[in-house]
Amino acid sequence: MKTILVTGSAGFIGANLVLRLLESQEPTKIVGLDNLNNYYDPSLKEYRLSLIDDKAKVHPEHSYSFIKGSIADRELISRLFEENKYDIVVNLAAQAGVRYSIENPDVYIESNIIGFYNILEACRHNPVDHLVYASSSSVYGGNKKVPFSTDDRVDNPVSLYAATKKSNELMAHCYSKLYNIPSTGLRFFTVYGPAGRPDMAYFGFTNKLLKGETIQIYNYGNCRRDFTYVDDIVEGVVRVMNKAPEKKTGEDGLPIPPYAIYNIGGGQPENLLDFVNILQEELLRAGVLPKDYDFEAHKQLVPMQPGDVPTTYADSTALEHDFGFTPRISLREGLRKFAEWYKELYG
Repeated sequence: MKTILVTGSAGFIGANLVLRLLESQEPTKIVGLDNLNNYYDPSLKEYRLSLIDDKAKVHPEHSYSFIKGSIADRELISRLFEENKYDIVVNLAAQAGVRYSIENPDVYIESNIIGFYNILEACRHNPVDHLVYASSSSVYGGNKKVPFSTDDRVDNPVSLYAATKKSNELMAHCYSKLYNIPSTGLRFFTVYGPAGRPDMAYFGFTNKLLKGETIQIYNYGNCRRDFTYVDDIVEGVVRVMNKAPEKKTGEDGLPIPPYAIYNIGGGQPENLLDFVNILQEELLRAGVLPKDYDFEAHKQLVPMQPGDVPTTYADSTALEHDFGFTPRISLREGLRKFAEWYKELYG
């Protein structure tokens, strides 16, 4: 029986990954870890954990347990690795958010740098078959060349959040080289879907529109985002985690780093104004907002914000080549699922 650690398991991607693992054919021991911080409403994290508990009950062939704790807690991480002998570690625990990193840098260093270092050290002293970790499209910074390829230079981050994610890639490469730890970094592009993060535009816009507040559309609506539905992200993660980079020895007799980086993105950047139009159509269709809702009265076009980038656009051909997968769910289909979930949960 494989043993898998998923950090950030109460988070948006982490919870969906655990739910997916509980449906897999092969019996698996799954350990979830999350500190349940209050970056956004913890009740949403509790809701996700309840969905996992319900699914675990109907899949007794798997072993599932949850631990409340932080990857920044060195003692806890060391103990968990020693006790469980993980085969695969999927590190999704991180302090997210670009704008939040400008006002609250400390938590990014604690979680994204120290926390990730603790994970790497634990993998060093308790060897794993594969370490998979979340990077981000934000590492591309203000790159003008699109679509973004993993072959592009990423030396110009425009937020501390982006800098910490680039640091994770460098640290993982170092540990792969020194200690032959197979690791794969995944650069996620604007993940969305039901029970997502409330600080993301589609969720935040919905909350504000429902309260009759005005939504602000940055860069006067001229930003483009490569939205990726959460099920597509999870499918990519599952395929990657089951196929670790191969361990090889170089001519110098030393390990060639078993290290890889992939983009997971829709490959179809959407203009923010088009995105807002689709969102409002789906909110009307699901009955979240009344048919006569005056959207124009609740929209405000504003300048670009510090730390933001005008465009994200994924080149995911490497993922398709190596794993036979590319994201498939359209923005309208994904926002429809979100709107229906929102209506069901919040009425």
